[in-house]
Amino acid sequence: MYLIVIGCGRMGSGLARALMLQSHSVAVLDRDPTAFERLGPHFNGRMIVGHAFDRDVLVQAGIERADALAAVTASDDVNLIAARAARLRFQVPRVIARLYDPQKAEIYRRLGVQTIATTTWGINRIVELLSYSDIDALISLGAHVDLVDVYVPQALAGQPASCLNLPGEIQIVAVSRGGNTFLPTTQSRFETGDLVHLALLATSVDRLRALLGREEGGS
Repeated sequence: MYLIVIGCGRMGSGLARALMLQSHSVAVLDRDPTAFERLGPHFNGRMIVGHAFDRDVLVQAGIERADALAAVTASDDVNLIAARAARLRFQVPRVIARLYDPQKAEIYRRLGVQTIATTTWGINRIVELLSYSDIDALISLGAHVDLVDVYVPQALAGQPASCLNLPGEIQIVAVSRGGNTFLPTTQSRFETGDLVHLALLATSVDRLRALLGREEGGS
């Protein structure tokens, strides 16, 4: 795929590098030539200096053949202009715009532009992580999936490890026991004190608590 990233700040540069690592062809556009230093010496995509609302600059960036475009500058207005041009003028199939002001989301939606409201997303993720309390969230694997650690309660000792798996919601990744970590099989059974590493859908925290016998208000 040929992808264009508008804005080479912390998000834009990180996004461009991540896309390049997935073997996509990437072009990055920014009005400040020094911003490209954030891409590092190993970035082999295109770097275009110019304004996102300049048609000639967009054409130079290859927007007429782009499969997707992400507008992630620090300005909602610039992102809106770039997203609108990509969607309506150049018919780019997929357009995503970074959004600081959630109240502008409706404008983007009417244009058929998918948005990432970083402030709203950040607030929601912090609330989710803080709400885990007795479940240790280690790493966010995406917008709604986290890697978490839980200790096996005595009530689950002797139960098959599969008892904590819920398709599409909870998946055991590994189990640590006595200083060793292993991948459980269909024959694996829990022992008291096992540390279980799980991939967890953020909305399924209460389901996990129930499986562990830790419902709100319980022991």
